Amino acid sequence: MSQRAVILAGGRGTRLRPYTLVLPKPLMPIGDYPILEVVIRQLARSGFDRITMAVSHQAELIKAFFGDGSKWHVRIDYSLEDEPLGTMGPLRLIQDLPEHFLVMNGDVLTDLDFAGFYSEHAAANRLFTISSHQRDQKVDYGVLMTDESGTLHDFQEKPVTGYDVSMGIYMLSRDVLRHIPAGGPFGFDDLMRDLLRARQPVHVRKFDGYWLDIGRADDYLQAIDEFPVMKSRLLSE
Repeated sequence: MSQRAVILAGGRGTRLRPYTLVLPKPLMPIGDYPILEVVIRQLARSGFDRITMAVSHQAELIKAFFGDGSKWHVRIDYSLEDEPLGTMGPLRLIQDLPEHFLVMNGDVLTDLDFAGFYSEHAAANRLFTISSHQRDQKVDYGVLMTDESGTLHDFQEKPVTGYDVSMGIYMLSRDVLRHIPAGGPFGFDDLMRDLLRARQPVHVRKFDGYWLDIGRADDYLQAIDEFPVMKSRLLSE
């Protein structure tokens, strides 16, 4: 069965500056490869035979590097944004999306089973599936809890709270496209609010494996440190 993926690769990488002043974020190196090549290799290994890259900023550099995808035995084509369209807006420019397809950011480093993620969503005929991961958020202060009179009743020193966050990896049904307006920017947050208002079901699939958001400087530096050890796990043949 043919499997289709859309990779969002049009961001300016502002969180990674000054690293991204020369290279677009998807071409930032992780070990021997740009992060986006790691993603392409993983998708090809997982049975995705066609990949559309939604590009904008420094699009020509990305096109020059990846070409038609033949090097990785996949078909790669490109959808060019003339203006920033957010996370989900670029999907309205792609006219031939199949009944179910994967959408992901081009700066994610993970050992998620992409094939299993795809097949589980398609078998259940879901509308939208989010891959989530727990991230701990540390507060770098002593937190004071007071009553209405201002009297301290509890105190926590630099507490840590866990949150389920989106990994930037999604499975979509083509029916979702009717919720995405034709013009202007439209983000993942906009789509989630619209689907919730419309009482449309959104499934969250929790993942407890390896995941880094390379768009964050801390995660990028961690990825550089860990990739030599993680390479065989991320790119096993």
